Amino acid sequence: MNTTDAKRVLETALICAQQPLPVRDMGVLFNGALTADTLKLLLEDLQNDWSGRGVELVHVATGWRFQSRPEMREFLDRLHPEKPPRYTRATLETLAIIAYRQPVTRGDMEDIRGVTINSLLLKQLEDRGWVEVIGHRETVGRPGLYATTRQFLDDLGVESLDQLPAMDNAAGQASMLEQIEFGLAGSPAGDDVLALDAPTHVLSDGDSETALPSETEAALAGASPAEPADFDSLQEAPPAGLASPDSHA
Repeated sequence: MNTTDAKRVLETALICAQQPLPVRDMGVLFNGALTADTLKLLLEDLQNDWSGRGVELVHVATGWRFQSRPEMREFLDRLHPEKPPRYTRATLETLAIIAYRQPVTRGDMEDIRGVTINSLLLKQLEDRGWVEVIGHRETVGRPGLYATTRQFLDDLGVESLDQLPAMDNAAGQASMLEQIEFGLAGSPAGDDVLALDAPTHVLSDGDSETALPSETEAALAGASPAEPADFDSLQEAPPAGLASPDSHA
């Protein structure tokens, strides 16, 4: 099979796939005749072929997929004029803390945010597939340690935690929260309703419209996914030997 035909097969499979395709699955298309390196070169060629179009081929956490470019969203939204679900400030802050300081316990999150976190919020983030419990801290009560999932990265349209925006100041933090909200609202799973703002799921901390507590700003400012924020003054550091954030993304 020549290069042109192989690219046509890959293109067809990717367009028809319901989920991102990992390279190992693409190898099945060719009965193992093409190596992973060859497939990656073909995928890079496909990316170039689609440059300048309204759809792009991207590599996300669980594989490769075609998706609309961000600048096309304004037009695509006209087909579905209903607004996507809006996430409360509490939801975005909690999700950001998990993403930037994982693995963390619920108590850690509460210390950082300075308010009590409703258990329903964490359950809905788990049900959404964005966070999961990856272990337990060896302390009283053995609280669960939360980390983000590959689904979270897929829905944001990024490959790894390193691609999340850095937060070098309060303005950067606000921009990060907006980017996460924008990315998740436009995710392939965005049509499903995460009713964190619905009247039947009112959160107990009641701070969705308030400014960030100063402790949260101090903890998150300057953080990046590769170099998590210094929360040591606010919480007990995770025990040594826990996996790094990238291993749980």
